Formats: sequence, C-alpha cells, structure tokens
Amino acid sequence: MSTEGQPFPFPSIYSFPPFFTRQPNSQTWTSQLSLWSSLILGYCRYNRIWRIDLNTAIEWDLFSNKEINRSLKLDTCREILDSMVKKGNAEWVSGSGRDAADKNLSAIIFWRRPEEWANMIADWIDSTGQRNAILTFYEISDGDLSFSQDFRGIDATILRKALDILVRRGQAQIMRSADGEVAGVKFFGVQ
Repeated sequence: MSTEGQPFPFPSIYSFPPFFTRQPNSQTWTSQLSLWSSLILGYCRYNRIWRIDLNTAIEWDLFSNKEINRSLKLDTCREILDSMVKKGNAEWVSGSGRDAADKNLSAIIFWRRPEEWANMIADWIDSTGQRNAILTFYEISDGDLSFSQDFRGIDATILRKALDILVRRGQAQIMRSADGEVAGVKFFGVQ
C-alpha cells in the first residue's frame, strides 16, 4: 500500500535512457518487457490504480521521466500492456468500437489476480462475521467495514471477477432485483 505523501520509489532502471526506447534485439526486448511489466504492477499497486487509460497515462511519471527527458511512445506502451494481457496481469477494456484507434487504449491492471481478491474477500467475510449476509458491491468496496482492506475502492470489473470466483466455489450468490439488476451478494462462507 502506498505511504501517504511518499512518491513511488522507482527502480534504478527508470533512470536509464534506453529503458524508454523499444529495443530492436528480441532478447533485450523480452527483458525490457519483463522490467516494464514489473514496474507497472508495482506502480499501480503502490498508488492503488486499477485501470490505465493510455490517453492520459502516457503523461504520468510512470511512462515519462522528466529528469532524463525520456518518455515511452504510445505504441510501445500498448505493446507492453499486450504482453501483460497475455500473461494474465492485465485485461483490455473495450473502447467505444467506433474507431480502430480506440482499441487497446484502456486496460484493467491485475496487481493482484482475481483469485487473490476472491480469497481476501472470503477471509474478510469470515473475519467480520458476515456469513449469510447480503452486501451491495458498494458495501464491499467502500463500506465502513472494508475501510482497512486492500480491496478498498476496488474496480467494479475486478470485484465482479472475484465475486464470480466465489460463486463458482459455492461461497457466494449474486442476488438480483425484480428487474434483473444486480442487487447484492449473499455470502455463505467456506464450504
């Protein structure tokens, strides 16, 4: 979790100018992809960032080191996120679909996998005595009881993926209103 007011501690590679240029050698590029993936996951976890929209994130200090006057190009950022998607560390969010340029500009970042979030939520349900309780998505992500939890403020898509895992395990059931809208989640505890 981030330390209030403390900036993210960038690794030394972040100050190496070639790190911000896509390397043409395939072995070097593979290493560079791995380093960027680790950096993105660490940065997002530290700053509790759930999604990256490359339209705006390209300007973040993550992708632009002003001290050495270097920035990653948008296409290179997209390639790095593509690699993260293939490894299960990210997932592209569909754009409006109107324009091919909209494609692959926004991604959910899994600095923890949905399975890990599911386990944390299940443990929290048990530790707070909420078995057989029905909770809204808001109560899980932003309610008073979740204040000190790592999943506080979790992205709705990631939360839904975690809850779907709990449903498959028989630990939860999605409750719907009469009009079919998701109304909450009933938790059954570990079986």
